[in-house]
Amino acid sequence: MREGVVTSARADKTIVVRVERQQPHPVYGKIVRTSKKLHAHDERNEAREGDVVRIVESRPLSRTKRWRLLEILERAR
Repeated sequence: MREGVVTSARADKTIVVRVERQQPHPVYGKIVRTSKKLHAHDERNEAREGDVVRIVESRPLSRTKRWRLLEILERAR
């Protein structure tokens, strides 16, 4: 499971979620933020841009979609 922010909800039944993670640099120890964009399946088209969502890994649904929307944690203002 991952949590992230919806960056795009324009496609039908698909959302793009930006997932950020923080980890220390292997040599210098400074905290480095990295982010990844994941495509997730949204069956009911309920997520909107800016929503904080939880996604779960699933079988491949298309060429780029390997995640499913589990729940919306926080709505965008």
